[in-house]
Amino acid sequence: MRIAVVGAGYVGLVTAACFAELENDVVCVDIDKEKIKNLNSNIVPIYEPGLEEFVARNKERQKLKFTDDLRKAIAKSEIVFICVGTPPKENGEADLSYVEGVARAIAEVMSSYKVIVEKSTVPVETGEKVAKAIKSYNSHNVDFDVVSNPEFLREGSAVKDFMQPDRIVVGCESERAKQIMAELYKPLKAPIIFTDIKSAEIIKHASNSFLATKISFINAIANICELAGADVGKVAEGMGYDKRISRAFLNAGIGYGGFCFPKDAEAFIRIAEKFGYDFKLLKSVQEINKAQRKHFVNKIEKALWVVKGKTIAILGLSFKPDTDDMRFAPSIDIINQLQSEGAKIKAYDPAAMEKAKSVLRDITYCNNPYEAAKDADALAIVTEWNEFKNLDFKKIKSLMKHPLIVDGRDIYNPESLKKEGFAYISIGRKDVF
Repeated sequence: MRIAVVGAGYVGLVTAACFAELENDVVCVDIDKEKIKNLNSNIVPIYEPGLEEFVARNKERQKLKFTDDLRKAIAKSEIVFICVGTPPKENGEADLSYVEGVARAIAEVMSSYKVIVEKSTVPVETGEKVAKAIKSYNSHNVDFDVVSNPEFLREGSAVKDFMQPDRIVVGCESERAKQIMAELYKPLKAPIIFTDIKSAEIIKHASNSFLATKISFINAIANICELAGADVGKVAEGMGYDKRISRAFLNAGIGYGGFCFPKDAEAFIRIAEKFGYDFKLLKSVQEINKAQRKHFVNKIEKALWVVKGKTIAILGLSFKPDTDDMRFAPSIDIINQLQSEGAKIKAYDPAAMEKAKSVLRDITYCNNPYEAAKDADALAIVTEWNEFKNLDFKKIKSLMKHPLIVDGRDIYNPESLKKEGFAYISIGRKDVF
């Protein structure tokens, strides 16, 4: 099929590359001319395992092209995926101006039937508004269908998630659009849930908000475990064997970050308010998540007694491993709080340091974990990169001023660190000294 993907961000670029891999003819369009120039030179602007290979291979096969000519891309397509940003406004609502702009452009250009697909995360009723905008500017008076097809791509495993999905959600109102979407996704051999557009739109926000809730729930349990002298890891394990609960997203730590969970939770609260419902549960999820970062900083402060003038090594800056995304990363709040107390920060991240430099100031960026640990008064684990799970602790200990590790992701065994001679503080478990 001939597909236009509007937006070359995380969702759009992965969507375009993967559909090309599935033998479709794909044009990915973005207004950022520099980004398009780089993509045409096989320079991928984001760190995402497998994506660079997909882009390069399908460009070479002429299955994937990049352009800044929106109208031309739309005119040649059968299906148009809207993958533009929906950033939060000051009040937490999603800014849909980019979505509306694309809808107008589609309407003004199209001269034959098209399926217009919402792929961006949007509030319920956006499909109706997109259809209304297209109808208003439909200069050639041609037929079209609007479809909601929310993405469930996790940064760090987005290519795998697209190619091996748990499910595909398609909200549509016509049999014609349903058949086209079924044919498009047929090669993936995954369950397709067909529903109305509004239900599909809510499924996305409900899914992300539920996962955020699981994370805040286990962090609340971790705080209880610390007070009671229990082990949150064992509690989560015991809970996880219950098939109704599952072990996924029950990892205690410093809370969720990234662009999706914080933005979508806030947007869902505003959506609920619009319909007259006070989503108190989700508000509590946000409060717990925010407090968890302060809780982590308090652990560092308590262990060091005086933070001012101390050097703290931060391992991990991105909001999660296998991505360079710094948007709403917990590291930002944690480092800012420590710096406000007068701490000196050294940091290392395998992928995110360049992007971190645009949001974090007065930090010494290091080439590896050992350089970060040198002369540090404490070592703080902020992102659970695999690289950090197999450190040479004898070397780390010899480099640090004081053998203190504060683990915000619970990636180490407390007794093993104690045997190595470290004071070890984690989340929801007993401290060892």
